[in-house]
Amino acid sequence: MISYFVIVAVMGHVGLTPQAISVIGGFRAQGRTATRARALLDEALRLEDAGAFAVVLECVPGNVAEAITKSLEIPTIGIGAGAGTSGQVLVYHDMLGMLSHPHHEQFMPKFCKRYAQVGHAIKDGLEEFKADVESGEFPGNEYSPYKMNESEKELFDDLLASDADERKLHHEDNAKKLKQADEYEQLSLYGHKK
Repeated sequence: MISYFVIVAVMGHVGLTPQAISVIGGFRAQGRTATRARALLDEALRLEDAGAFAVVLECVPGNVAEAITKSLEIPTIGIGAGAGTSGQVLVYHDMLGMLSHPHHEQFMPKFCKRYAQVGHAIKDGLEEFKADVESGEFPGNEYSPYKMNESEKELFDDLLASDADERKLHHEDNAKKLKQADEYEQLSLYGHKK
């Protein structure tokens, strides 16, 4: 019998874990009581014992992050955890101001320093792209550089004509199957009437 072992590098995550915000009641700092801070330290130690190569410490008081960092042999990466960690990280969407929705700006993480405000430029670019596509201006000939020569176009048109009826039936059959399988379509959740 041959045994195979797969090694997966794992980085632990302690403190605010965004995937669990519905359980912890939203984006809230963690470890602000002595009991909870000690629990975070114990979690980090267990992650190290389990083989994690590093631990992210998110939204915890700086003194807690520093104590965890000093207690571990593996590096810590802080995000909203003060300067006492081995390294720092920010979500680049936040630090570059990439999201310009008023809701996002209202809930910008308190620990995040914004280094740019590119969200408005991105929004403007996306709106311009949408308008160009809707008007038919884009892609246009300038941005459609790949061409067939005339004889290949004619051959392709002949191939399409040879099975046009079959492809139409296939298309209609697939559209019916997809519509039946789509619960949103069945419940009219796309916003249009049946």
